[in-house]
Amino acid sequence: MLLQSLLGCYIYVDSRKIDQEGEIPKETLEKLKSLGLFGMQVPEEYGGLGLSNTMYARLGEITALDASITVTLAAHQSIGLKGIIIAGSEEQKTKYLPRLASGEHIAAFCLTEPASGSDAASIRTRATLSEDKKHYILNGSKIWITNGGLADIFTVFAKTQIVDSNNLIKDKITAFIVERNFGGVTNGKPEDKLGIRGSNTCEVHFENTKVPVENVLGEVGGGFKVAMNILNSGRFSMGSSVAGMLKKLIEMTAEYACTRKQFNKNLSEFGLIQEKFALMAQKAYVMESMAYLTAGLLDRPGLPDCSVEAAIVKVFSSEAAWQCVSEALQILGGLGYMRDYPYERLLRDARILLIFEGTNEILRMYIALTGLQHAGHILTSRINEIKRGNVSTIVETVGRRLRDSLSRTVDLGLTGKLGVVHPSLEDSANKLEENVYYFGRTVETLLLRFGKTIVEEQMVMKRVANILINLYSMTAVLSRASRSIRIGLRNHDHEVLLANIFCVEAYHQNLFTLSQLDKYSPENLDEKIKKVAQQVLEKRTYICAHPLDRTS
Repeated sequence: MLLQSLLGCYIYVDSRKIDQEGEIPKETLEKLKSLGLFGMQVPEEYGGLGLSNTMYARLGEITALDASITVTLAAHQSIGLKGIIIAGSEEQKTKYLPRLASGEHIAAFCLTEPASGSDAASIRTRATLSEDKKHYILNGSKIWITNGGLADIFTVFAKTQIVDSNNLIKDKITAFIVERNFGGVTNGKPEDKLGIRGSNTCEVHFENTKVPVENVLGEVGGGFKVAMNILNSGRFSMGSSVAGMLKKLIEMTAEYACTRKQFNKNLSEFGLIQEKFALMAQKAYVMESMAYLTAGLLDRPGLPDCSVEAAIVKVFSSEAAWQCVSEALQILGGLGYMRDYPYERLLRDARILLIFEGTNEILRMYIALTGLQHAGHILTSRINEIKRGNVSTIVETVGRRLRDSLSRTVDLGLTGKLGVVHPSLEDSANKLEENVYYFGRTVETLLLRFGKTIVEEQMVMKRVANILINLYSMTAVLSRASRSIRIGLRNHDHEVLLANIFCVEAYHQNLFTLSQLDKYSPENLDEKIKKVAQQVLEKRTYICAHPLDRTS
């Protein structure tokens, strides 16, 4: 019922007008509020819909049909009010969530500052405890705050002084719930952005804002953890949102390709056009599979930590969105470049996805570091024994590598009588097993080679992250396609095609990346790349002579 009502609402959304005028009409926002969309994940006891992560992702497919609306809703509940849900006291939830769920109040998340983007720990906004210890006095400025000009309630992060266990005074980040009517809260004019132009993005300033001590969110000094938990919990939904947008994009573009004639043939008959549609379908299938797999994991009891999986979904989906919208525009040719068609707007809207909620560069480092940290705990004793010269461990390690070099068959149990993967996907499952096995061996080698200094090897870390992204993607599509076959979903043979194509491509990408991680690999050009960058950055310009220059 809610899905149908939401679809009905979007029939009347004029995305072109929203983009041109730079704001979402009030009547559109009121309609969304009446449907309960400002409280999708707020528990029912506080007036929200209390949706699971899976249903939140499902609705995200529809709200994504307009990027400005998507961002406005996400900034309100995925990050704006999310801190109250996950770290708020019962009194804070009772006081704030009902009016936030109804949309009477709108929320914003205030972390980024002029001097601190990805480095959240370097913020300068400060909250000082008053002499009577009843308030914190908040001073500072935040930039690029979505809903900043609309919000009544702000989740604000500021430095506070705390006394540690050694009686030393330190600066630590604390999270606060700040009401606009506390006073001293102002905002700048809306930013003139490349895309998502209908969303409200502006600076927010706090000048001697008195925040009651009971509005500390979580523990004093625990704000960094609160911020990371908020951001980590919301990223997964980008997969379903982008998939929803891509499905609509495929429909629009396919209609054009099947009716537009060139050289007495429809565009749809040309191989290079068909390749673009296969790419868009594959990317949508993979991100959708990962998004709902992750949502299902998050919906399990016990608040499981799925921050790595959510980061993987965000990185893959954002990059796929940019690639697929560009390919769709290419199919339209010159028409796609015109403002009369939605493609150029979709391209502008898609670009922000690689930047906000954690840049993809930062998230790749997070994915790799978290994975390596887990592997390090498991492998520490083995690595230490090798370093100490334990003969039996060395012999075992050398023997395993010798067997690997002789093309040892890898069987992790995904296929066969007891396997969970359907036989029609057996070859892809075998490729996943092989990638997983050799990735494990490579990780062990990397930890032995670099130790703790691996955190400084960003090009190595990027490759580790790219392999992990592919492995999780392969796992998601194999799981989904196997389920579709077994329960008899329509067009499951199409899913098998998509899953097998993706897995073969990902497998070969992983093999090449693994080869680059070898210390003496001819495919590894890291040092040469760093040298080029150093020479350019030293002069801060392109340093090659012009091809028409002469020596005399």
